[in-house]
Amino acid sequence: MDLLRAPGRAGQPLLHRLLRRVQRGQGRVRPPRSGVRVTRTPTGATHLAGVIGWPVRHSRSPDIHNAAYEALGLDWVYVALPVPPGQVPAALRGMRALGIEGLSVTMPHKGAVAAEVDALTADAAALGAVNSVRRDGDRLIGDNTDGGGFVDSLAEAGVDPSGRRCVVLGAGGAARAVVRSLATAGAAQVTVVNRDPGRAATAAALAGAVGAVGSASDLGTADLLVQATPMGMGDDATLAADPDLLPAGAVVADLVYHPLVTPLLDAARTRGLTTVDGLGMLVHQAARQLRDWTGRGAPIDVMRAAATG
Repeated sequence: MDLLRAPGRAGQPLLHRLLRRVQRGQGRVRPPRSGVRVTRTPTGATHLAGVIGWPVRHSRSPDIHNAAYEALGLDWVYVALPVPPGQVPAALRGMRALGIEGLSVTMPHKGAVAAEVDALTADAAALGAVNSVRRDGDRLIGDNTDGGGFVDSLAEAGVDPSGRRCVVLGAGGAARAVVRSLATAGAAQVTVVNRDPGRAATAAALAGAVGAVGSASDLGTADLLVQATPMGMGDDATLAADPDLLPAGAVVADLVYHPLVTPLLDAARTRGLTTVDGLGMLVHQAARQLRDWTGRGAPIDVMRAAATG
């Protein structure tokens, strides 16, 4: 496929759309919702990064990353790039051709990107999924920062998973990343609860010797409960689990961040349990990407404000 003719939205060539986003009238990058005013005007020297997915126009990632670049004084710009299914190879060729420094990857492309990059980190290889690509000369390196971002969000909340008995609800991509990272962080046990025993077993295997398949009865001994399904998202009032089943002193984390306080977290707080919302994982996985691409420390407070603004 000719890279310059790779079809994008409304039949526009992929690279043509990308260049127009950066060069159109040398326009200013729109300010993030946090209210941080972005004053950078992209030039030929500006470093370009972005997020690919389908759909992706709803993504908060441009707000989060651009606010961080502004706070750090970096001449970088980050844009959302809609890439239809089947166009991942063309998109990555575009990354090479244009010298794009980094790409975040969201659904449905995480698996396809993992198959196309030149090398994978240990996390990305184990998960078979990439959510971050960085350029290293002519090579593209795929990483997965989801699980590490979740553990970082626990640390920010003062929660150390080391030695804890953890129960993870769900066996999808986010759940698998969390399972692997909890085990890496020293969890004593990581039990996966899912309606499909086969999927649960696949996810639990990522935790190695401390992984197990379980049921709702395992909540009674859990030190940390992680809700990693779509339950409670938006207007869904479904309670993913009953916090009354958890022991006193347990921590409840929910990966859903819209709403910020899900039905599960609300019920857990009423019970007096420590809670961790899903925004932390969103922010910290982006922070890991920023550090990997720019070599700079991430301004977490600025990024969180941009995500909620």
